[in-house]
Amino acid sequence: MNFLYERITFIFDPLHHIWEHEKMHRKISILLVLFFLGSLIGIELKRQGLLPGSISRYIPGNHFYAVQAAFTVVLILEVISLIFTLPCSFSRSVGKQFEILSLILMRNAFKELSQFPEPISFAGNQTAILHILSAGFGALLIFALLGYYYRVQTKSSEEAMRPVDLYSFVAAKKGIALILLVVFCIMGVDSGIQSAIGTEETDFLHEFYTILILTDILVVLISQCFQPNFGAIFRNSGFALSTLIIRIALAAPPYFDVLLGLTAALFAILLTRISGLLFIKQPKGK
Repeated sequence: MNFLYERITFIFDPLHHIWEHEKMHRKISILLVLFFLGSLIGIELKRQGLLPGSISRYIPGNHFYAVQAAFTVVLILEVISLIFTLPCSFSRSVGKQFEILSLILMRNAFKELSQFPEPISFAGNQTAILHILSAGFGALLIFALLGYYYRVQTKSSEEAMRPVDLYSFVAAKKGIALILLVVFCIMGVDSGIQSAIGTEETDFLHEFYTILILTDILVVLISQCFQPNFGAIFRNSGFALSTLIIRIALAAPPYFDVLLGLTAALFAILLTRISGLLFIKQPKGK
């Protein structure tokens, strides 16, 4: 198994380093700006009738679609970062999923704009405006709770593991992350092809979140091989449950998605606080 762990680490670590490098982030940011500007130009050319019909039918006619498309790209980048975060502690990985949830709610708010006429008018769009307010304030509250969640983080139970076990556990999670990265790329390419040929569009990001839930449960089960104590198992299982609530929130209608997202964040905070207090008090009882 050590040879397998070494090969996984040999593949994962360089990819992680490249993705997290400052130059890579700068290049991606520039490309994102160019993508947004290109989307606006393409939409305006269609509105002016300057595009051939073979291209025009693939381009929306509302400028606000460019905002939605840009936030979708940002979301895709954050999901990739989440995959690379998987080998970190369970709490850090869950925190990254709450970051993505807040971005999804923010994207949903901008997504409502695509239903507005140009120029924007209030009349006849009251329901969409309420959805925007709900998603926007929901994203803000989850953002605030996430900051508190990171603040109350205690020492990870993985830090108490033997170095040999810790290396094996992290390497196993790196292997899972590599598989997730391949699956995510395949799903993204397939979704792009389906959109290009005109079939019914599906949000593959929501579908991928289902895979993430199954992955979290798999990591919980693997962790039992290295952390067989009840406290660690319960804590990791609780974090997996919070990601399940997030997945339900993504499938819920407006207003309920925010309530479920806030519930998941509060559950994760309570789990962190309670497990942290128990972890601190446990040595005193010995």
